[in-house]
Amino acid sequence: MVIRRFVVAGISLAVTLGAAVLPAAAAPLADPPPTPPSRAHATADRAGQPLATPQARPGGGRTALGDAPDIDVAKVQAHLTELNSIATRNGGTRKSSGQGYRDSVAYVKGKLQAAGYTVTEQPCTSGCAWGAGPNLIAEWPQGDATKVYMFGSHLDSVGAGPGINDNGSGSAALLETALTLAERHPDMAARVRFGWWTDEEQGLNGSDFYVNSLSSAERAKIKAYYNFDMIASTNGGYFINHIGSAAAQPMKAYWDSLGLQPEENTEGAGRSDDYSFEQAGIATSGYAMGADARKTTAQAAKWGGTANRSYDSCYHQSCDTTGNINATGLNRSVDGIAATLWQLAVGSSTPANDFSLATSPTAGSVDPGASATSTVSTATTSGSPQTVALSASGAPAGVTVSFSPSSVTSGGGSTMTVATTSATAPGTYPLTVTGTGSTTHTTTYTLTVKGAGGCTGQQLLANGGFESGTTPWTGDTGAIGAHTGQSAHGGSRFAWLGGYGYSATDTLNQSVTVPAGCRKATLTYWLHVDTAETGSVAYDTVKVKVGSTTLTTLSNTDAAAGYTQRTLDLSPYIGQRITLTFTATEDSSLQSSFVLDDAALQTG
Repeated sequence: MVIRRFVVAGISLAVTLGAAVLPAAAAPLADPPPTPPSRAHATADRAGQPLATPQARPGGGRTALGDAPDIDVAKVQAHLTELNSIATRNGGTRKSSGQGYRDSVAYVKGKLQAAGYTVTEQPCTSGCAWGAGPNLIAEWPQGDATKVYMFGSHLDSVGAGPGINDNGSGSAALLETALTLAERHPDMAARVRFGWWTDEEQGLNGSDFYVNSLSSAERAKIKAYYNFDMIASTNGGYFINHIGSAAAQPMKAYWDSLGLQPEENTEGAGRSDDYSFEQAGIATSGYAMGADARKTTAQAAKWGGTANRSYDSCYHQSCDTTGNINATGLNRSVDGIAATLWQLAVGSSTPANDFSLATSPTAGSVDPGASATSTVSTATTSGSPQTVALSASGAPAGVTVSFSPSSVTSGGGSTMTVATTSATAPGTYPLTVTGTGSTTHTTTYTLTVKGAGGCTGQQLLANGGFESGTTPWTGDTGAIGAHTGQSAHGGSRFAWLGGYGYSATDTLNQSVTVPAGCRKATLTYWLHVDTAETGSVAYDTVKVKVGSTTLTTLSNTDAAAGYTQRTLDLSPYIGQRITLTFTATEDSSLQSSFVLDDAALQTG
């Protein structure tokens, strides 16, 4: 949670918003959830009007409160352990401008991508602290795209500590909720979008940037935003943002079902990322367990703990580690998040069984008489796992395709072997790989048989000019963007590696297959080096690697005005799957910037 930044005539915003009344511009929650029958009471929305009677969703309506899964709090704590380890490896902090934050983004992103989410890193190109890493946005690609429920937390810590309650707790709870949603594959009535925000501790800057980047149409799709900041405070209470609003009702209903008697989160008003959404007229709520305010005697009698002591005695300190976590409160919070998500966005109908199909690699090149292999992978995309039979078509004369095994249970994989004979004619052949279960899916594998015309010259790197977001680059992709202070070689975007002026490392990676049968493979890239270093000693460096092999090293001594094109011969890697890496490393003082643009890997 950010230190309070809004002061009006010497009175904090917490006082101004203490009554939990949102700005009049905020839109009421669409299709509000019903109050559980056992706790029926008259409830009014923010404008003081009675809530509308919920309407059934097409295809079966909303799920009941008790239909949500019980999230395994031990898995949430395992994420917290990893975030704590990341901070330890990076000077005890995960502040937004440091490597600890970028490593946190990479950890969360990797889990989400493996689970099937559409994941985007959004560089904060204005309003954030210098060097701040990106926002991370993940959307589950099912449900009505015009109705979005968003769940968010800030992923950064203060510079003084690792931030495991503030706000590893919210971040880890959202991550495990997202992974559970992907594992369950329920039928979705609405879209669910998760956000992990950068630079919250410097003034809600990452969420401000995200909300301001949305068009009015995209904002209108977000029916409610739920924020989770410090949900495991050791002497905490049970607080809900705008507890009387329509948006808060499913969250309150869950904590009411546990007999917790939650209260309004007056301490947190205007101090976390939900405020960015409120200012845009989006309905908000969320859970919190308290920061540096003190627990009252009445709260201690109701919830336990120590009266007249702060909710989190390690707030914004180095002791905010995994030892500063209230596991019971964390468990109640994450289960309430899941209950809210399921009730708002999950449909009640049983999803049909379905699966996906993919090959890796997607292409192979062989001499006549040789064989190529590829792994055919499947995944259950809805419903239950099913048996998938594999086959292939489109093979030319002299080519046979076999699978081991010939059928799999969705979620499993098979090895596809494509065998040629000495009489197979050279050329490039698209093969259609088919998986047949309750439905049928296909994917394409491209076979190249070498010989006359066996190599087609092509450029292999994707998004080498960085104009199309960050995909498929991996690593410190927050370096990619249209940053102020440097310019692109072509277009408007580039990768700015280094430039911090303190010990830091930035890395960008991309994996490609260099086709067999080609005579030459050449890497070209444009690099601009500027530096505050002087003299002829290489203090700061940028290395280009294939795998673990360093192909070239440049340094601050190569600084020059403008970009210089660099060329490397990658012909020794023809016929191989390689990972190309650019790594910039700075020492403890004086910046060196290595600005990369318009990279290409050409075969011929």
